[in-house]
Amino acid sequence: VPQNLSQTPVLRELLKEAKMPGTTVKIESPELSEPQLIKLDQPGPLTLAMYQFLTEMQETKKGVITPKELFAQVCKKAIRFKGYQQQDSHELLRYLLDGMRAEE
Repeated sequence: VPQNLSQTPVLRELLKEAKMPGTTVKIESPELSEPQLIKLDQPGPLTLAMYQFLTEMQETKKGVITPKELFAQVCKKAIRFKGYQQQDSHELLRYLLDGMRAEE
């Protein structure tokens, strides 16, 4: 899941902009008649952990990256992931993105 998200340029750029409080993001889409401007508040801890993790994945030369902080923040939003039991990756992605959206 994180590898796929790290290869999503739009997500990386939005997170980069969102980490700075008071940033205004312009969203353009063929479905919208005109671009939408959205002013972002201070990002929450899950959003910041996601940004930090994706940045580390892009910039590091190390072979292994441990998502400790991101995992800790996911567990705070969804206790079911505590304990290192095997979980469905789709379920993790849903909780991760829903948790980030709830922080908006």
